[in-house]
Amino acid sequence: MKVKRIAWTLGFLLLGATSVAIYAQQRAGGGARPAPQPIPLFFKETWKDISGNVAVTQEHVTNPDLELKVYGKDVNVTAEGNVPHIWTGLCSPSCAVALRHKTSYVDLTGKARIRWTAKTSGFHEVRPVLKLADGTWLAGSFADAYTYDFHEIEFYPSDVKWMRIDMETRQTKGNLLDKVDLSKVDEVGFVDLTPGSGHGSGGYSDVGWIEVYGKPVPRS
Repeated sequence: MKVKRIAWTLGFLLLGATSVAIYAQQRAGGGARPAPQPIPLFFKETWKDISGNVAVTQEHVTNPDLELKVYGKDVNVTAEGNVPHIWTGLCSPSCAVALRHKTSYVDLTGKARIRWTAKTSGFHEVRPVLKLADGTWLAGSFADAYTYDFHEIEFYPSDVKWMRIDMETRQTKGNLLDKVDLSKVDEVGFVDLTPGSGHGSGGYSDVGWIEVYGKPVPRS
């Protein structure tokens, strides 16, 4: 019995030593999992620092890779408050601004994210708006309505609930969608669904720089 017990103990110790050696080899790189890659910055737009308050056009875009898309009338850009930004105070009934990368779609699935700096007045809200590669327009349930001053905020499109929107009228359509494929997004921007109240306090949105983190998808 002693011989069998010694043999069993030696076998157990040998198995343990072998497992430790295999684990050490994996830790050294033989079978180690690759570290997850961070989501890259797809684009950033900061708007040109200008004097006055004028209608926003392509010439106010600082990133040469981006095309400006304006939906609605009287969308202005200004640097009042020392932050170059889009101002929606003259929009009626509503307006949206989106940016389109010239050579790539963007994959906004998973941990892809959007960051911007913004502030609002009155009961205005800034919501994300996306155009998919198939032409579908979506407005998000996420709403930024911080009225105190410019602040930075970040969110994940994959966490947002989406609804179809008619960009001719900027009116939402139907119900929140159960599933949305964000793997190929053509335009990224924001929408303010409330009419502006003109100059002065009361009702507008200010949207400064915007950053989009996602994987580029070449346009075919």
